[in-house]
Amino acid sequence: MELNLILAALATYVLNMPFGYVRQGFKKFSVMWFIAIHAPIPFVVLFRKLFGLGFELYTYPIMVTSFFLGQFTGKKARIYCDGKRVKEDVEIYDTKKDRD
Repeated sequence: MELNLILAALATYVLNMPFGYVRQGFKKFSVMWFIAIHAPIPFVVLFRKLFGLGFELYTYPIMVTSFFLGQFTGKKARIYCDGKRVKEDVEIYDTKKDRD
């Protein structure tokens, strides 16, 4: 049972990373922002069923933590990628400026 809980939490974490990445691109509390947070919930319920966890109380802290850690990791990845992209754009712009 513990292995199934760990696998379900890992699947939840991995599933939520792209949703957190997408969520970062939308205005906070917009409709799409809410959809990016709530869209993976049916899949998490499916994971609970597939891994035979049921809905015991002791599983909630682990599953909720993995859900929000996945969202947070995706958000941080988006911030990192956007910052890196901006830095590259600035370097390209500066290089073009030096040629003129």
